[in-house]
Amino acid sequence: MSTAINSTNIFWQEYLVGKAERQKLLNQKGCVIWITGLSGSGKSTLACSLSRELHSRGKLSYILDGDNLRHGLNKDLGFKAEDRTENIRRVGEVAKLFADAGLLCIASLISPYRKDRDACRAMLPDANFIEVFMNMPLELCESRDAKGLYKLAREGKIKGFTGIDDPYEEPLNCEIEIKQNDGVCPVPAALADQVVTYLEEKGFLQVE
Repeated sequence: MSTAINSTNIFWQEYLVGKAERQKLLNQKGCVIWITGLSGSGKSTLACSLSRELHSRGKLSYILDGDNLRHGLNKDLGFKAEDRTENIRRVGEVAKLFADAGLLCIASLISPYRKDRDACRAMLPDANFIEVFMNMPLELCESRDAKGLYKLAREGKIKGFTGIDDPYEEPLNCEIEIKQNDGVCPVPAALADQVVTYLEEKGFLQVE
């Protein structure tokens, strides 16, 4: 990696077909929909519901799921702070490429550190990075605990678990915040509708 960073004999290759042409072909505008929140907050549920809804509208999306990427692209990374930062950096770079390809890229990761999410935002024109904060209370996330991770963290068998002994830094200026309504979580379709409405209003679902 250090050799690539310090190389002086690499050059940016321009192409005859650019982002504008790809977006026109797909009739949509590429962007990154970055879903962040605690484990168990509903990130994957939203990502899947959103992808399905976009597909039903004839829109091309792709999900970058944090756990899935750790089976391949990021399988060499652990959960120390520096590994988390590199994990998010890599996903941000891939998401940027997908957006440049004209896709609606849905990145679903805990991404606990604000500076790492902000670094991903800085990779794209600001309006093309849509931060979605799944603002669900820790007690709710822990009560779900589908993977049994909170239990293991409480028992001290997992160290550095976000929300237990490692911090989660909430977004300060996210585009979309999803919360409970009177103590009730919105159903998956409602979650997807909230994001789709935003995409429609901002003009991402068609090319004029």
